[in-house]
Amino acid sequence: MAENPRRTLRDYITPSTNITTSIVNPPVQANNFELKPGLIQMVHNSTMFRGAPTEDPNAHLKNFIRVADSVKCNGVTPEAIRMRLFPWSLADKATIWLDSLPSDSITTWEQLTQKFLNKYFPPGKATKIRAEITNFSQFEEESLHEAWERLQDKLRSCPHHGFEKWQILEILYNGLSAQNRGVIDSACGGSMLNKEPEEVYNLVAEITADSA
Repeated sequence: MAENPRRTLRDYITPSTNITTSIVNPPVQANNFELKPGLIQMVHNSTMFRGAPTEDPNAHLKNFIRVADSVKCNGVTPEAIRMRLFPWSLADKATIWLDSLPSDSITTWEQLTQKFLNKYFPPGKATKIRAEITNFSQFEEESLHEAWERLQDKLRSCPHHGFEKWQILEILYNGLSAQNRGVIDSACGGSMLNKEPEEVYNLVAEITADSA
């Protein structure tokens, strides 16, 4: 039986050079595929996420996917490109977080996005945003356009908010001033309750676009 190789004290205290990452990149069929420095720089400049509480992780993923999916290479899947590029879209605390995950623990894009959202968009944050949407109210001196855009921003920040269009319209209407409720009713030719949700939604979008 082969003996274990002799290891000195120096061997134990010397840092290992066998450094691994949390992401296992999918194999590619293209032999000469590599991430060009210009592409890495573009991702770094246009989709940077640092892990600050004020940053929107859902918006980051959306912007990153838009950039990553613009890269086309025969024999390389979109998932392979995304997983290779994603670390370059992070900085500061977000990079530290990704590096802190167990080695080779992420093997698919779905796993990567799930871990990212679990970290930066936990259930408690989603619950808070849903409550803010439910309690939406127009600010004093805020125009109808500004109020609608603010509500839309909240909805976009939580893609899985679960509100249907009729609920969003009810939230908007109840949160508006009496004057702006009248504007919507007038555009609907009477009470908006007599219109289908899709029709009212489109009317509100038109009204607010005209008043921008």
